[in-house]
Amino acid sequence: MSNGPLISWMYPVFGIRGASWFLGVAEWAFGLLIFAGFWNRKLGILGALGSLITYVMTVTIIPFMPGGWAESTGGFPAMVGNVPFLMKDVVLLAASVYLLKQDVAKAAA
Repeated sequence: MSNGPLISWMYPVFGIRGASWFLGVAEWAFGLLIFAGFWNRKLGILGALGSLITYVMTVTIIPFMPGGWAESTGGFPAMVGNVPFLMKDVVLLAASVYLLKQDVAKAAA
């Protein structure tokens, strides 16, 4: 997290454990809001928007991860370390964009 330009502020503010808890609780809260969006579109929009922001912040870590690309194979796109783990956030970011689009369309109708 300390390498991400949008998320590096969390360590000085919350510490390592606090930043992990903050992110974890935020992701669970946004997931619950997305689930609540089945019954209330405004809550779904809030959850999708929150998850979109969260995943943009975590995806920005990927290009700045030191040693994240296998030097032995020429670097990019061969991922090593935590980069493969963070790639799941790219898919979750895309899902957040899709859910936000769907909830906004249904709330406007």
